[in-house]
This record gives sequence, structure tokens and C-alpha cells, in this order.
Amino acid sequence: MIFRIFLFVISFLPLLGVAQGVGHRKRVYLIPGQGSDYRIFKNLKLDSIKYEMCYVNWEIPEEGETMSGFARQLAAQIDTSKSFYLVGVSLGGMIAVEMSKFLNPEKVILVSSAKCRDELPFQYRLQKSIPVYRAVPSAWVKQLSFVAQPIFEPDRRLEKETCNAMLDSKSPVFLKRTINMITNWNQQDCLPNNVFHIHGDNDHTIPINNVNCDVVIKNGSHMMMLTQTRAVQVGIEMILEGTD
Repeated sequence: MIFRIFLFVISFLPLLGVAQGVGHRKRVYLIPGQGSDYRIFKNLKLDSIKYEMCYVNWEIPEEGETMSGFARQLAAQIDTSKSFYLVGVSLGGMIAVEMSKFLNPEKVILVSSAKCRDELPFQYRLQKSIPVYRAVPSAWVKQLSFVAQPIFEPDRRLEKETCNAMLDSKSPVFLKRTINMITNWNQQDCLPNNVFHIHGDNDHTIPINNVNCDVVIKNGSHMMMLTQTRAVQVGIEMILEGTD
């Protein structure tokens, strides 16, 4: 009888070990891009024993809101009582940079993004001086996004349904206000502490020319988090594990 009890207890030890591991998982908060949502990360498969993937959901910013102010608004979704990482795509990466100033993430990983104003393409910086976008109605901004995205990032065709669904769910007000937020972003330091950058060499939205990055994805586009997830995931895992 004692031997049977011993075997019974032994049989549960692996499960107890897994449970303990899950309890000690580190949270990875995933922040999507301007024209996307949690679905941009649908192909990302981090080790579920080590990491818990948590999605930061977009909210509608106030009119005239700054990148810094919006980051503080969204930070309410992050549990800072436990160690965590931030992974941000495009606009989500810029938000992550701002969050890193007042939160204490272990690491911040940018994908297809910019660490500072100087890494944004010229047209974004020009819009600060000549804000043509302000004359465009919000409803038009959304329709123009459906036209522009396939032109600038043609590999979206690999995930066309997902890309269309994400754009379709966007609030036109959100899109216009975040354009204002990006064009007026005043982040000057392009080497913020604890921030790592993964970028594609075929990104037409934020060309790699002015970007100082840690990991370059060959033929990676602005949509590579969705369309070339495996290559991006390898880079993310290297940085998370500290072997970058």
C-alpha cells in the first residue's frame, strides 16, 4: 500500500513542476501597430513555460494627445508588480519606448519601429511643419489606409484577410489622432536604455536606412511580425534570453 502511494505521488511530480514553472512565467506585453491589433501576433509562439503573452489593446486617445501621454494611458493595462518585457510593433514600439521612461521593464523590444524621431522617414517629420493630414477627414484616413497599405507593404497579401480585418476594425478617429501623435513625437534619444530593435531590410514604411537596429531580418517588411513571424521570433527569443 505504501509503495502504491509512493508511485501515485511520484506520478504527479512532473505536473507539479510544470505548474510551478507556469507560476513563475515572465509576462511579455505585446503592443500592436497603428493599423493592427492583437492579431498581428497570431503566429508568434513563445515558450509558454517561460513566458506569458499579454496583449495591450488600443484605446481612443484624446484629441491632441502626445505619445508620452498615450503611453501613460495604456500603461494601466500592465501589471508592474511582476517582472515583465515589452514588445512593440511600429507605433506600438514607439509607445513602448515612452513606457520605458516611467515603467521598469526588463527589456523593451521594438519590431519594425523607431526609437526616436530621427529614425522616422522624412515624410513623417515634414508633416510636423506642413500638417496636410489635418485637412483630411477621419473617414478618409481609414479608406486611404486600405489603398496605401498594399502599395507600401505588398507582402501583406500573404495575410490579406487578417490585414483587412484589422484595418476594418480601426476607428477612423484613432487613426487620425495617432498620425498626429507620430508626426509630433519629440523623442530625441535614439539609444534609450534597455531597448533592442529588430528591423527588416525591406521595410517601406520605416526604411532601414536611418535605423540603428540590433537584429536585421533579411527581406523583412513592415508587416514581418505577421508575414515572417518565425524569423522575427528567433530575434525576440535571442533578446529575451540575453544571447543577442
